[in-house]
Amino acid sequence: MPLSWNEIKSRAIAFSQEWEHETSEDAEAKSFWDGFFNVFGISRRRVATFEKSVKKADNKQGFIDLLWKGVILVEHKSRGKSLDKAMQQAKDYFPGLKEHELPKYILVSDFQKFRIYDLDTNITSEFELKDFVNHVHLFDFIAGYEKRTYKDEDPVNIEAAELMGKLHDLLEAVGYQGHDLEVYLVRLLFCLFADDTGIFDKGIFWEYIDLHTKSDGSDLAMHIASIFHVLNTPTEKRLKNLDINLAQFPYVNGKLFEEILQPAAFDSQMREMFLKACALDWGKISPAIFGSMFQAVMNPKERRNLGAHYTSEKNIQKLIKPLFLDDLYLEFEKVKGSRSKLQELHQKLANLHFLDPACGCGNFLIITYRELRDLEIKILRELYKKEEGFIDVRIFIQVDVDQFAGIEYDEFAVRVAEVAMWLIDHQMNIKISHEFGQYFVRLPLTKSAKIVHGNSLIIDWETVLEKEKLNFILGNPPFVGAMIMNDQQRNDIDHVFYGEKGTGVLDYVCAWYLKAAKIIQNNKITVGFVSTNSISQGEQVSILWNILFNKYKIKIHFAHRTFKWSNEAKGNAAVHCVIIGFANFDITEKYIFDYEDIQSEPLTIKAKNINPYLVDGSDTIITNKSFPISNIPLMRFGSMPRDGGNFIFTETEKEEFIKIEPQAEKWIRPYTGAKEFINGYSRYCLWLVDISPKELKALPEVLKRVDKVKKFRLESKAASTRKFATTPTIFCQIAQPNTDYLLVPSASSEKRKYIPIGFMSSEIITSNLCFLIPNATLYLFAILTSEMHMTWMKYVCGRLKSDYRYSKDIVYNNYPFPENVNDKQKQKVETAAQAVLEIREKYPDSSLADLYDPLTMPPDLVKAHQILDKAVDLCYRPQPFVNELNRIEFLFNLYEALNAPLLKPEKKKRVKKSN
Repeated sequence: MPLSWNEIKSRAIAFSQEWEHETSEDAEAKSFWDGFFNVFGISRRRVATFEKSVKKADNKQGFIDLLWKGVILVEHKSRGKSLDKAMQQAKDYFPGLKEHELPKYILVSDFQKFRIYDLDTNITSEFELKDFVNHVHLFDFIAGYEKRTYKDEDPVNIEAAELMGKLHDLLEAVGYQGHDLEVYLVRLLFCLFADDTGIFDKGIFWEYIDLHTKSDGSDLAMHIASIFHVLNTPTEKRLKNLDINLAQFPYVNGKLFEEILQPAAFDSQMREMFLKACALDWGKISPAIFGSMFQAVMNPKERRNLGAHYTSEKNIQKLIKPLFLDDLYLEFEKVKGSRSKLQELHQKLANLHFLDPACGCGNFLIITYRELRDLEIKILRELYKKEEGFIDVRIFIQVDVDQFAGIEYDEFAVRVAEVAMWLIDHQMNIKISHEFGQYFVRLPLTKSAKIVHGNSLIIDWETVLEKEKLNFILGNPPFVGAMIMNDQQRNDIDHVFYGEKGTGVLDYVCAWYLKAAKIIQNNKITVGFVSTNSISQGEQVSILWNILFNKYKIKIHFAHRTFKWSNEAKGNAAVHCVIIGFANFDITEKYIFDYEDIQSEPLTIKAKNINPYLVDGSDTIITNKSFPISNIPLMRFGSMPRDGGNFIFTETEKEEFIKIEPQAEKWIRPYTGAKEFINGYSRYCLWLVDISPKELKALPEVLKRVDKVKKFRLESKAASTRKFATTPTIFCQIAQPNTDYLLVPSASSEKRKYIPIGFMSSEIITSNLCFLIPNATLYLFAILTSEMHMTWMKYVCGRLKSDYRYSKDIVYNNYPFPENVNDKQKQKVETAAQAVLEIREKYPDSSLADLYDPLTMPPDLVKAHQILDKAVDLCYRPQPFVNELNRIEFLFNLYEALNAPLLKPEKKKRVKKSN
């Protein structure tokens, strides 16, 4: 009987370790090849001879290093010698061999590299000694197993995920769908992985499908069902006369194959597609790739609704390292020299429990598990490196998949996550095998991660993993903005935030923060979530973090400030994210990870405290204010038409309208919103504020538009808009000043260092997409366009996608203007501001978008802003600000000082008691 593949692989690992440093051809070649054959349980002496004498092609005498007649010819060289020359030398021996002596294979080696050539298929395979265990299947003819030919296999990549996605779609198209399809496809993914990684003997699944099913696919489902049944049946319970080709599959269990599914149905196209999938090297699968498979079989609409964002491993590391991994490695370095403390640390790893309450296909759990197993290997290496004799480290492995739990809304993702945890477990078992020379596999599967299918915001998390066991909550909850949530998601928010006010503006992710805050009360559980950066900006801060800080006493432990969250998946959209780690207890070692730009690597900054704006400062929360905290003019919205577009004209539309109605020209005014102002194009509007009924009736085309405005407002669902149908000649809300004013656009690209703002004539009507300040001074313009104000704006404003969304109540009214500015300082600021305006006028053909684009901003304008920035900085303090964080920390401190009198409770006067 041939050796089992498990035994062969254990021997292959030991062989690689024994010969990893050998170099000399003459000294040890014969022992090397004796050991090589012994890996397969074959005595070299019984099958092959060394130094076989033979006449070469040039008729000279030669000696074959090793020959197994009719099977394999081996040519051996010293380490580093050319394998190309060795291969040619081996072929030169062929003319001198008899017909029955001609080999089917040529194998050449230099101790460290192997190259095997199959003469029947003309296929060459090459690998290094350290990877021998992964290529033993190439020598199954030595072990006594039937030879199966494999082509060079492509690594699994996104294309493999798409291939399985197409198979999913084809099965769905023939009516095989829902739960059965989801479980079926995940089982196939497991088999593909098992076929290439040693869970199955190499290639038996592919071979079975290829050789035992009809080309038209008609019996493929029947055979797959038979394989599934065998995988779920213990060896001792299988039929005695079971087909040998089915009997070779191991007992897997693990609940994956328990459920009886409706049979699928395949055709020739689907069979061919599946065989293509079999031909790929699924042994090279990564957990991140496995996650993309989940995406590939979901349609884009579902993916959007579920908020599923495939998470790259690099981004996962940004969360798990500061959450727990860095601390574990620090502890490992401290206890390296102590056996008892290493054992304590090892036991600690085995007792850690993790919950991802929005786990998707399990990427966070997978990478976390892998990292724990990696650390466990390092601990085992330290514990047993000095032991003599055989130590079976397999019995000391303690970290297992049942330490992990997740909740996921989509059932298919649940199935993927369950299986992916077994796959990463097997990968780590293979790593253990390589590390200690003992082949290790966990079959049958007896433990599993607990992945619960359901709505995480309705489920009680303690029913998934009791908080007495729980150590860490982590993950990447759905990215769904407040304005695009569906009814179910709004109901979820209402359920979680029941009784709280103002929650209608919160993004979906906020609900996970609150649920986590509730479960971590009075314990040492730590949480780390990835979120859109909106939860640390704008009005969401005052609502969410007021609750978290004041009601649940949350403290932020670490934070990654805004960075671009992207991945390798096809057509993925980059999202601007933050990562926040928090708990119900405080710590002294807090860290902010800052990015010079959203795509750079982070810089680590130690912080005394981290506030909800992810700044080193006190737990300040900036709320909406109706009036400025500094002594400055009021800012207001521009005028809102709510006209259905009937009052508004483009340049061309205006000219055509005037041709039809020339007398209307006096009632048409220039009209600008944020886009028009920044991009430098013109629009116009009918401004009928002072028109008399007689004048209006003399303008029939204008009257038609007024009538359309009335109808538009009457048909509105909003009662406030319907109310304005009674005054259809004017905008719903009019804020236009009679004097010149300063305009601030409500939205601006995050690429710009400065929001373009400017002075406007009272003749130009400004829409509600801008803010305006009547009678603004040059000094006010200077402060608002300075780097100091821009820094404040970036931190506290909301965002429209990634663009800045300016706010009068959050940004302007809360901005701490410099105090005690003397006349000399003010004069310098105004002079610098005037220079900025004059340089803009030098470029009349350039829009503000061009002037403030980082790539096209004129050098003289850059210089003028730098001078202005310095002048404004000196109004705050004489010391320079070294970076943006330095500025915002200063501004927060100043803000607190300005607000202190407002927040300080009024002391009651003590009244002396009379005797």
